[in-house]
Amino acid sequence: MPSALLATILFSASAFAQSQQQTPQQLGTNPPAGQAAIFHRAMTMYGAKNYGPALRAFEDAANLGNVEAMVRLGLMYSDGQGTPVKYDEALTWFRKAAAAGDSQAMCNMGSLYYQGHGVAQRFDLAMKWFHNCAVGGNDQGMFNVGLMYRDGSGVPVDYAEAMTWFVKSADAENDKAMNAIGSLYQKGQGVEVNYVEAAKWYRSAANMGNHAAMSNLGGLYDKGLGVPLDKDEARRWCVKAAASP
Repeated sequence: MPSALLATILFSASAFAQSQQQTPQQLGTNPPAGQAAIFHRAMTMYGAKNYGPALRAFEDAANLGNVEAMVRLGLMYSDGQGTPVKYDEALTWFRKAAAAGDSQAMCNMGSLYYQGHGVAQRFDLAMKWFHNCAVGGNDQGMFNVGLMYRDGSGVPVDYAEAMTWFVKSADAENDKAMNAIGSLYQKGQGVEVNYVEAAKWYRSAANMGNHAAMSNLGGLYDKGLGVPLDKDEARRWCVKAAASP
């Protein structure tokens, strides 16, 4: 199974700075009324890593119709934050958010079907959800559709179609898509081998912090492919790649 897709299809909740002193909201007391206020309280508790109370507050907000809270619940159930991992619960909340039109939830639905978490593994349904996400303008969904065409996951390998979706995603500033385009040009997959184009796309992704692209660009400098042969520049990019998180 292609590992590149598994590393990128599921969104993670963002980290938030923890305050020096816990507030009543962080402790889960004196909850304000209203879904927006409840969601804000949940986010504050989540930032303080009080996952149990945050989970309950997100559920309260979600039950009042807050779509972002539904997505957060799905992520917490899939990541096991404040609860044991429960993919069936994650699927339930992602599905509710997706039905409300949330593109991130659609992408995460695709992730669960791709990996077979909480559901039978179904590449066709994964593609359906990724595609719905992508046509909604989500760059991660566009990237995932491109990967499935590139790797032949549930669809015939189609490098031209993969390139189409990677370019759409890259146009939305997705660095993983930029790196993937560079790889297609370097390997001549669906296009003529073009090391200059490969270097251009790798550099764009590397300048956005993509460590795989940094390593790929270093490899081109090491061999003088599409760029001048420059061992020092090759080493510089490889060191940057190794230092990246």
